[in-house]
Amino acid sequence: MTKLKQSFSLSLVAAGLIASATANAESLAIINATVHTSTEQGVLQGASIIIDEGKITAINPAKVEADTIVDAKGQIVTAGFIGSMNQLGLVEVGAVAGSRDAGDDKAGIDFDPSLAFNPRSSLIPYARKGGITRDVVTPHGGDSIFAGLASVVDLSGEFDSVKQTQVALVVHLGEKRKGSRAMSLKTLVDKLTEHQQKSAKKDKKDDATPSTEHSVLSKVLAGDMPLLVSASRASDIIELIKLKQQFSLNLVIAGAQDAVVVKQQLAEAQVPVIVSSMDNLPGSFDSLHASLSNAGELEKAGVKVLLAIAGDGSHNVYQLRFDAGNAVSYGMTQQGALKAITANVADVFGINAGRVAVGTAADLVMWNDDPFELNSHVTKMFINGEEVSTESRQDKLRNRYMTDSEMPRAYTK
Repeated sequence: MTKLKQSFSLSLVAAGLIASATANAESLAIINATVHTSTEQGVLQGASIIIDEGKITAINPAKVEADTIVDAKGQIVTAGFIGSMNQLGLVEVGAVAGSRDAGDDKAGIDFDPSLAFNPRSSLIPYARKGGITRDVVTPHGGDSIFAGLASVVDLSGEFDSVKQTQVALVVHLGEKRKGSRAMSLKTLVDKLTEHQQKSAKKDKKDDATPSTEHSVLSKVLAGDMPLLVSASRASDIIELIKLKQQFSLNLVIAGAQDAVVVKQQLAEAQVPVIVSSMDNLPGSFDSLHASLSNAGELEKAGVKVLLAIAGDGSHNVYQLRFDAGNAVSYGMTQQGALKAITANVADVFGINAGRVAVGTAADLVMWNDDPFELNSHVTKMFINGEEVSTESRQDKLRNRYMTDSEMPRAYTK
């Protein structure tokens, strides 16, 4: 056999194996579900969802056909929740420096911490227990105002969990322990202006491969990549809205405790905000308007709201559903709160998930009751159409120490 024929034969074998694997991939149907779609369809009663090749292929088809059928028996099904503004998978123990990979003194515009993402972190199964199926992982940066690049991961625990990189450029503004906030804002303006001017002068025949920083800034100025800015004071938010208009930015503001003061300006400028519904006391002079009612007020004003965990979200993203429930208690609509942890996050960061809709990733969570209630829990979870466990390290420890065993106990008096 010639080398050409041998190569052709191997190609046919490989193609056959791929086709066989595709043919053997099992389809899945969830039937008799109360589906909260996070779309204009709202809530569907007694609905059916068909899943194939990791995506939702049909909702309420005339005939349900699938290799596996799961009867929800009226239970609630939502899109998997999406966390944000945390370092999940980049930190294991906050007090142990060797387990922290979300920042570096030299971090800047081209810092991509997704290279260090650990899909086997013990924090990930715990997050799944709270209905979290994807997460927008953000760096905390270093000495520069430019913290680095955010990425999107799924919580399957597989080594290909990083699904999207460079989904936003993260910038930290606001109060400073040393120096003036004016200098931070000037640094941002100067960097955007400098790049804009260089791009205008650049020879179109220049074939040199652009640096990561150049590529990122080009996407930011084209509006193709969100500029995710941490800022809280109302006056800082107003300055950022001016920057959005000056440079045509795709601006997103995180923290935003004073956002309610300028909610009309945010709504008119179509600037999404990422807030914590649990911010109820000022943490500084930048957040004098922190309140449990802020998420609801922003929603009513027409601002696109995303909910995130305040403080150490990496370890507590599990609680996102409770924070959403708290937002509902203080004026946010239930569907608005659900979108704030699903569809709105997907829209802002370009994620094909966060909705129960045909064509989206089959990240679905089945609940025994209202997911925003303390006593409810996940009964089944699917990520990319595959069922995953919600057993965490905490569950394993509980089972070990509450089950009679011949093994010696870990602690003795």
